[in-house]
Amino acid sequence: RWPVPYRRFDYRPKTDPYCQARYTFCPTGSAIPVMKEEDVIEVYRLQAPVWEFKYGDLLGHLKIMHDAVGFKSSLTGKNYTMEWYELFQLGNCTFPHLRPGMDAPFWCNQGAACFYEGIDDAHWKENGTLVLVTIISGTMFNEMAKWVKHDNDTGIYYETWTVQASPDKQSVVWFDSYECSKFILRTYQKLADLGAVFKKIQTNYTSIILFSGEPVYLGNETSIFGPLGNKTLAAAIRDFYYPFKPHRTVGEFFVDLLKIVDHVILNHQFYLFYNLEYWLLPMKLPYLKIIYEEVPLPTGSKTSFDV
Repeated sequence: RWPVPYRRFDYRPKTDPYCQARYTFCPTGSAIPVMKEEDVIEVYRLQAPVWEFKYGDLLGHLKIMHDAVGFKSSLTGKNYTMEWYELFQLGNCTFPHLRPGMDAPFWCNQGAACFYEGIDDAHWKENGTLVLVTIISGTMFNEMAKWVKHDNDTGIYYETWTVQASPDKQSVVWFDSYECSKFILRTYQKLADLGAVFKKIQTNYTSIILFSGEPVYLGNETSIFGPLGNKTLAAAIRDFYYPFKPHRTVGEFFVDLLKIVDHVILNHQFYLFYNLEYWLLPMKLPYLKIIYEEVPLPTGSKTSFDV
């Protein structure tokens, strides 16, 4: 059925030493504390341009934003930040490595939740958002923490792309992304289900959308690249991913850019890796779009808790 359901797993596998991050994942991370039941905790919406620490507001102009959620305990006065992002940066989650001696593309595409003490006010306020969205009890926070652990243990792979049939808001969504904003939306919904009442404010999120006709299922790594696999298809997939490798020179970049244009725009082909399986997307206009659209804060399914 569409969209293809995001696959969840029983446990998180160990990462391969080959996968290396330029910037360490969650360097100051800590365990989520147990709050006292009577605590009153402010919940903040946090948003800033992706890689703001390095490029400032550059990606903010393109509305490529990163989302997080902040908490402030009234009993202790301590602040906390919680977010979900790639273990090995966005490029590794979006495209694989073509390693010598390995037929199948090699993916470093795990994502995970990160929780740490403190809220970097300057980071979120300067080019983004830091705004109170609701107030919860310590009991609700502790229930949320249990949910975060389960969500993090079972949802382990980052998915960059949303894929849909057309720019029309009513169009079929073939695949939904699984990234930072989706984690924040799930967190808000969990709090709403626990009784949190959210403020009436506008909340927008970034989506990177590919446009295609109905996707064609191709198979998994074994069925395509294994001993009995489809060698022609395997070569086509490797050929597609090759131009997305890191580039050492400007000239190399433009040569590979022409190859990408040839694949995606002229031949209307994009190979998507989703749920550890490969799909062929028959691409169509406008091919790709970055949108920054409103997703309203949720309403709960339980009677609201009077903090």
